[in-house]
Amino acid sequence: MQTVNIRETSRQEGVNLPVEYVDPRWYAAYTSANHEKRVAIQLTQRSIEHFLPLYESVRRWKDRRMKLQLPLFPGYVFVRLALRDRLQLLQVPGVARIVGFNGLPSALREDEIEAIRKSLSCGVRAEPHPYLTVGRRVRIVRGPLMGMEGPIVRRMKRIRFIISLELIQRSVAVEIEAADLEHV
Repeated sequence: MQTVNIRETSRQEGVNLPVEYVDPRWYAAYTSANHEKRVAIQLTQRSIEHFLPLYESVRRWKDRRMKLQLPLFPGYVFVRLALRDRLQLLQVPGVARIVGFNGLPSALREDEIEAIRKSLSCGVRAEPHPYLTVGRRVRIVRGPLMGMEGPIVRRMKRIRFIISLELIQRSVAVEIEAADLEHV
């Protein structure tokens, strides 16, 4: 594990800490059921960098139809922080824990978060998708997701590229043109 020397404000000098305790990285914060938006509001108020990807869904009831903004990854909000600041996150009402293994938080890959951010900011339609571990792998050769590799699926005559976050075993399907793909 790589370590760096930092100066603590509490007069301790030369304390060796792992890099992830000092450098901010993306983590998945597991939230209470249906509390993702409330947690995001609290994170904004506490100036904690976060990302809550949403998608639009039309829900029908007997007497009306309504457009709702729903979390793309139900139960999760993504936060960018150094692990030494994790207590600030864990004190937010609705945050259950930081996703990890063997009691240690695990960072998400930067390119996975960036791919989701890019696709949503460019207006790509996205929706939750079952996590996939197998499928035809392709590489995107044009557009905001250029260079990404992953599986594709077809749904209602449209091609969808699957972006999978391995750590939390969740996936997102984004619509893409067949001309923008090549086999890997």
